[in-house]
Amino acid sequence: MMKDGMGWIWLALAIGSEIMATSALKAAAGFTRPLPSIAVIFGYAVAFYALSQTLRTIPMGIAYALWSGVGIVVISLIGLVVYRQKLDAAALAGIAMIVAGTLVINLFSTSSAEG
Repeated sequence: MMKDGMGWIWLALAIGSEIMATSALKAAAGFTRPLPSIAVIFGYAVAFYALSQTLRTIPMGIAYALWSGVGIVVISLIGLVVYRQKLDAAALAGIAMIVAGTLVINLFSTSSAEG
């Protein structure tokens, strides 16, 4: 059994690795550029391993909601800043709903309690 809080550390690692891998995916240009391609493969491998460790203490639905929600928000911001991709009003509204949902899960759900 994991020590208290380790599930959340694993989840943070999973989210960070997934964000790094997804960011590198665009730079990999269809896996035609070696260094970004290696970063994609390594990042996703770490992300899925860390997510599997997360699921030892955090319920699957909660972990996946946070993993995907935080990833979507951060990747959207990276796309905006790094790749100059535009976000229209509908995209911003959707991202705001993802943030709101993530906050509701973390602040009000008892399902996210480690056990």
